[in-house]
Amino acid sequence: MKILISGSSRGLGEALVRFFCQEHQVVSFARGELPFTHPNLTHYAGIDATSTSDLDKIAAEMPSVDGLINNVGVAYDGILATQGAESIRSMLDVNVFSAIYLTKLYLRNRIPQRQGGSVVSVSSIISIRGFSGLATYSATKGAINSMTQSLAREMGGKGFRFNAVLPGYFDSEMSKGMPDLKKQQVIRRTPLGRLASTDDICPLVGFLLSDASRFITGQLIAVDGGLTC
Repeated sequence: MKILISGSSRGLGEALVRFFCQEHQVVSFARGELPFTHPNLTHYAGIDATSTSDLDKIAAEMPSVDGLINNVGVAYDGILATQGAESIRSMLDVNVFSAIYLTKLYLRNRIPQRQGGSVVSVSSIISIRGFSGLATYSATKGAINSMTQSLAREMGGKGFRFNAVLPGYFDSEMSKGMPDLKKQQVIRRTPLGRLASTDDICPLVGFLLSDASRFITGQLIAVDGGLTC
């Protein structure tokens, strides 16, 4: 299987690359370089996920790509009434536009192969729970959820499956700025009593891209230790 992963230079993206390289061919891209190499890996650095011309550079890989992971994302917190226009625009462009355009490219290049494919998008439990100070981020991830379910209906007949994983709070670049008191509150409210790690998320993504999940599509699956149950 050949997998394409966006936003792969750190955090969950880097973990996904390491996970899939163990058994599959991986194509990844990001603004930055990856801190490692692997014989199963082709990495494109210097790619701006909001630039159509940059994303078009990846299109040649897509006819042979079996699974796409929409992972790239940014988060800026702040009360909406005082949030700067630049941070709002950045989240919309990176989190929504890039995923939609990359998925469009994937479908356009993959449909002629008549073999279908599987797309997993990284959303967030914030999209279904809400959180003060993250209204814009929540809106962008809600858009990813809606895209996932709409495309599951739109493209199912052509052999494509679309699912989204909704991680809870986990150790990542985005959560490093969370105050320790807030982090402990989240842990206390989580039935399994801890934050997630990338090791909790990557195997689920692997399952959703595999043939073992061949009858699963249009699903939004939380990985949050029971926080939203």
